[in-house]
Amino acid sequence: MNANTLSYSDYLIRILTASVYDVAVETPLEPARILSRRSGNNVLLKREDLQPVFSFKIRGAYNKMAKLPAEALAKGVITASAGNHAQGVALSAQHLGCEATIVMPATTPQIKIDAVRNRGGKVVLKGVSYNDAYDHAMKMVAESGLTYIAPFDDPDVIAGQGTIAMEILRQNPGRIDAVFMPIGGGGLAAGMAAFIKQVRPEIKLIGVQTNDSCDMKLSIAKGERVELKDVGLFSDGTAVKLVGEETFRICRDLLDDIITVDTDAICGAIKDIFDDTRSIAEPAGALALAGLKSYIARNHAQGQTLVAVTSGANMNFHRLRHVSERSELGEGNEGIFAVSIPEQPGSFLKFIHILGNRNITEFNYRYGDDQTAHIFVGIQTAGVQDLAKISAELTEAGLPNTDLTNDEIAKIHIRYMVGGRTHKVQNERVVSFEFPERPGALACFLNRMQTGWNITLFHYRNHGADYGRVLAGVDVPPQDEQAFHDFLEKLGYVYEDETHNQAYRLFLA
Repeated sequence: MNANTLSYSDYLIRILTASVYDVAVETPLEPARILSRRSGNNVLLKREDLQPVFSFKIRGAYNKMAKLPAEALAKGVITASAGNHAQGVALSAQHLGCEATIVMPATTPQIKIDAVRNRGGKVVLKGVSYNDAYDHAMKMVAESGLTYIAPFDDPDVIAGQGTIAMEILRQNPGRIDAVFMPIGGGGLAAGMAAFIKQVRPEIKLIGVQTNDSCDMKLSIAKGERVELKDVGLFSDGTAVKLVGEETFRICRDLLDDIITVDTDAICGAIKDIFDDTRSIAEPAGALALAGLKSYIARNHAQGQTLVAVTSGANMNFHRLRHVSERSELGEGNEGIFAVSIPEQPGSFLKFIHILGNRNITEFNYRYGDDQTAHIFVGIQTAGVQDLAKISAELTEAGLPNTDLTNDEIAKIHIRYMVGGRTHKVQNERVVSFEFPERPGALACFLNRMQTGWNITLFHYRNHGADYGRVLAGVDVPPQDEQAFHDFLEKLGYVYEDETHNQAYRLFLA
């Protein structure tokens, strides 16, 4: 055992004696009445979004810092974080009367920097990623003797988060079938599992991750920690490339399952939380509920008592536009289709009649040629099962169609670009990119894209998120294929070749 490894009985004692309530509050366990009625289950929300820093992270940060010796507090503490942990450390330091240094990537949105400074934290901006900030924090620890407050892989941090489980079992001593927790580095899931599996071992413990940031799930499947090359950034609060050693051990031993969900499912869960509580969760804060809903659908669960931890509400207001657009897709209330109709009078009307009483949510068309028109259409549906029925009805009417509801490129880019065909580009390669969002980020991206190849297509839309999404077309002659591949690898951005994406081929190629 390493120094950070404790027995589960030791964790139980640490959770029961944790020092969190000097700054944290016991949050309510509230029924989600609308979702419960709709799903046929008793769904309960553990409202950690109501903490003073709008996140559960205050528990672990304070528990760790409150146990530090006086001489360590006198020197000060330091952490690397661009999110909720940073605010938790800053508020804890403010309460304990010590100085807190928070190293954040230079790409951190100003709203988060201001939130830390408003709590009395000293902000140091370094690098463009969390790893850059962490490396600089470790350098400062070595040079200054400051105490590093880990965001998840520390027994006292884990025990602090475990107090959430203690409250849940006290607030609902009756039947609980399963508890759902978001997983980033694993501190929350590890702490809750260490408590519940010793007190109520019959309760299923299910972690939830995003499809593109599921390091814990992959690590447990392999039997050892694996590091992701890239992580999806929509649920930025759980976008972790490498989980902790101790959190991995506990989650591997005690979790019953880990469910993964996509962006649309998270947006649907954010809407569910709003409908039931009138509160707006951040994506990571709604992740557990998205997993709970997936569990109900997958297992046809009925009559069960299911608990989801709503872990945070530090949402950028301008991001709500994107969430609103995607929530209907996440709920299965909207489908997106590409439909080919004859380019002749009456075709539009025939198409509308086929759809019957279904509402059209979006309709994009531009004249292409004399034979066939391709339309991009959003259709209100009666659930996911209705998508196949719509497709069959269109096919039966002689209208070829493609369901694009799960096509990320179609939803983020193509729906805003329909009608931009060209016949003058012979060797177009289409690539999607992600880059950290900050003032000047788009200009920086364009500067790095300066090459000897012509840019033939470009779409960018600010979603109010911490990252930007770009779809770019480049005219690349066949003899330059390897050089273009090498260029993309050296560019330094997360990218995906979308040249064969079906939505692009139908509407823009």
